[in-house]
Amino acid sequence: MRPLPFATPKPKWLAVAAVLAAGLIWLFWQESRRVLATPFTAWEKDAAADCAVVLTGGPNRVREGLDLLAQKQIKKLILSGVNPRSSLREIFPQLPYYGSISEDDVVLEKRSLTTYGNVQQTLALVEALKCRDLVVVTSRLHMYRAMQTFRGAFPTGFPLNEHSVFSGALEPEWDELATETLKSVFYSLWAY
Repeated sequence: MRPLPFATPKPKWLAVAAVLAAGLIWLFWQESRRVLATPFTAWEKDAAADCAVVLTGGPNRVREGLDLLAQKQIKKLILSGVNPRSSLREIFPQLPYYGSISEDDVVLEKRSLTTYGNVQQTLALVEALKCRDLVVVTSRLHMYRAMQTFRGAFPTGFPLNEHSVFSGALEPEWDELATETLKSVFYSLWAY
């Protein structure tokens, strides 16, 4: 009885598959190293600019952006990726305790659903607000992909400052890192 043609792979296809798998593993590992290389800058340095954008979706981001505004380190704050049915007071109930903040200085961007969308919508708002520089506030794990996407969309030379915040454990769980690394690899193919 003769074996089925697909039952026994040919050795050269195994070698090609092994090389391809090794290459993908190496790419994934390199990208995860880039993702993890971002420090917690909110702890290390002050951020000052005309405007800041908070990429919503994680803990401590909105509070950090409002702290920058309350401390007068920025003039305008964009909260990007906000639920379309939410108000600023619903997003941040502690707002009355930030007496020095004018709600007119906070822009709720409610159209974007992804990091790419955050960047596109922020670019339009930065131009409308005439911002000369921008602080990007997001989590440490998300910062690499966010900054690469901002650099790919914003004009060359536009000052972008990282302000990564603590959003849970000091070191991410393996599944969080794997998910962010996979997103970063995907974004690197078309967004930056």
